[in-house]
Formats: sequence, structure tokens, C-alpha cells
Amino acid sequence: MAGLKYMTGFGNELSSEDPRCPGSLPEGQNNPQVCPYGLYAEQISGSAFTCPRPANKRSWLYRIIPSVKHKPFAPVPNGDLTENWDEVEPDPNQGLHTVCGAGDARSRNGIGIHMYMCNTSMVDRCFNNSDGDFLIVPQQGEILITTEFGKMMVEPNEICVIQQGMRFSVDVFGQTRGYILEVYGAHFELPDLGPIGANGLANPRDFLCPVAWYEDRQVSSGYTVVNKYQGKLFACQQDFSPFNVVAWHGNYTPYKYNLKNFMVINCVAFDHADPSIFTVLTAKSTRPGVAIADFVIFPPRWGVADHTFRPPYYHRNCMSEFMGLIKGHYEAKEEGFQPGGASLHSMMTPHGPDGDCFEKNSTSDLKPERVAEGTMAFMFESSFNMAVTKWGLQTCQRLDKSYYQCWETLRSHFNPNWRPSKQ
Repeated sequence: MAGLKYMTGFGNELSSEDPRCPGSLPEGQNNPQVCPYGLYAEQISGSAFTCPRPANKRSWLYRIIPSVKHKPFAPVPNGDLTENWDEVEPDPNQGLHTVCGAGDARSRNGIGIHMYMCNTSMVDRCFNNSDGDFLIVPQQGEILITTEFGKMMVEPNEICVIQQGMRFSVDVFGQTRGYILEVYGAHFELPDLGPIGANGLANPRDFLCPVAWYEDRQVSSGYTVVNKYQGKLFACQQDFSPFNVVAWHGNYTPYKYNLKNFMVINCVAFDHADPSIFTVLTAKSTRPGVAIADFVIFPPRWGVADHTFRPPYYHRNCMSEFMGLIKGHYEAKEEGFQPGGASLHSMMTPHGPDGDCFEKNSTSDLKPERVAEGTMAFMFESSFNMAVTKWGLQTCQRLDKSYYQCWETLRSHFNPNWRPSKQ
């Protein structure tokens, strides 16, 4: 949307005030006895008060009415939202699944993966997730997200993160569809770069945060706040818009990122680098190097490796891999894997290129070539052993039961008489 402004940086200490109320951000302290413009000071904490400074997340909001003013929450129908991972028997097979997850929001350890589809904007209604952070990946249609911190327009090939407890509403402009990765108990951060050095992958400067914007609007017919809490939905009523924050400051904010800005690191000699070099964001576990969830992309790039089978290698992984496709064709499975679809390769289940991909790339001329041009595939990778919901396996009626057949054409090339060529 033309006219929207953003601030740059990832995890920065930022401040913003709606230009309609200059000086609305208090000077020198967070909670003065009387705030400018008669506003209320309200803190939103994304971490424990006593977390080390680098991990401490909080922001102060200066709003017309505090969010505490609402009628009691009451349960509402959950639809196909669930945190019951025992709805169906475990299935280790490869397949085109949609919704899955593992862990438990109550113990603050786990993830949920959701698909969203909508064609109607939220009117006098907002959502608030008490269980964790949402990483939203639009696949079709742009979405205008109004938050307590301001507005963000998020288009396909962009992502946004709405962190735990932040209220937001969504406007759509036709048919929209996408993916959501929900993480309980951790926040997303940029991956460590190790020997890559100080620069590369997703650079902090390319992350955008909204600027303050408020509406002072009474809603006599009632404004509905929907809250996801312990995997269930609840709703309460209030008579004013929750987007009444005139100014704010802090480092706990919603943010967005354009995937085209990802600085790809890749092999320039021979063999494969592991797909971890394509990690945009990670939600770390307490075990070093092991993620609750990684968000990994496979963007357009150059392939130049000599003496190498360039597509993804055949693999069994101690992590779970949920693949999605925003646009184009995924290089390891060009047929059958459609934008808006998904595949789940469960823990230690073998997977890799289909038969056609293997044959083509085993004999191709290894000249420099553009890989994945016009394509954007991604992966939600997790150390959790994910279960698929009843909706994903049955109700949606979109399960590809013939998925395994993409490997049926793989044939033996074994030659016991082969000898290495003389140099």
C-alpha cells in the first residue's frame, strides 16, 4: 500500500510516534505519572524480566485506552485449529500434508504449522496469540496487517512475524492463501554466521518494522478480540478499537522481510554445502545448534559446482522437514508439487530428488546455470517429531497418496566392472 512507512533493523531498540501527536513519547522515563496527551503507558513483555540483556524483549505502548478494558473471554468454536497431535495414528510416510505440529503450548515447547485461506477482511475484529509467535508466509494475495505498533503490507515472497501477545487484524483484497509457522516458547532470531563472518544470509538492515499509527474509534456494536490460549480459541468484547497506540518504543515488535533480499551463500568449487546456509530465521532450543524451528528458503541462485550432483542429495534427517512452495517449480520435484501445497518428510524418512531429476542431473553438462529462477520454495525444519492432524490427512481431501511414486522410476546403475578412468 502506497504511503506506508517502516523502520529498518532486526531486534533493534526502536521508537515511533504517530505524527498526528508529536511529543507523545515520554522523555526520559517509561511510565510518568501523567503521560503526554493523557495516554496510558502499557508494557508488552516478550521475555522474562530477568533475561540477559541480549535476550530481553519488551516494548512500551502509549495508548488511548489500555487493553485491559474488555468483557470476559468466552470459548468460541475452534474450527480446524487443534493442538491434539493424537487425532490419527502416526504415519512416517512421505506425503503432501498440510497441518501438523508437535509439543505443547502449556509447557511452552513446540510448534504448530497451519495453512490460511480467506477472502474477507476482519472488520471490528482482531486476533491475539497467547501461545507463541506466528511466522506468516503469504503464497497468494497481499495482506494488510494492522497491529498495535502500526501497519504492514505483506505480499507473496515476503514474510512477517507477529510475536506472542501482539494484537493484529488482517485486510485482504481477494483470494488469499499462505502458510503459518507457530513457535511456542522461543522467539525467532537471525542464525549465527560462524565462519561466514559478519555479513550474509538475511541482513538485519532489510527487516522492516511498522511506524506508529492510531485510531481513536468507539465501536458501539462491539469490537471482538479473539485469543488463542492453550490451543483453544476464546473471544471477548470491548467498545473501542485496540489499535489506539499513539507512540511506542522498545525491541519487541512485529516485523517483515522480503525474501529477494536474502544474500545467498553457495558452493563455488565442488560438492554440496548443507541447506542450513539458506536459513533466514531460527527459533533456538536449549541444545546448542538444535532448533525448535528453522525457516529455510531455496531462492534463485547460481549453480557452479564441478563434479557434483547439484540438486538436493538423498537424505535421512534427525529433523522433521515441512516443505512449501510460494511460486514456480521446486527443482527436486518439478511435477506434482504445486504452489500452495506442502510435503512433510518425517524424522528419518528417506527423501530426495525424483527419478526424472536424478537422471537429468546425473548426465547434464555442468556449466554455470541459474537455479530456481522464478521460484521460491521454503522449509520449516524442526527438531520435533511432528504429527499430522485429521484435517491434514483426511478432511481437506488433498492428500497425495501417490506421492511415493515419484521415486518408483529410480533404477540401478551399478556396474561391478567399473574402473576409475586414468588421468
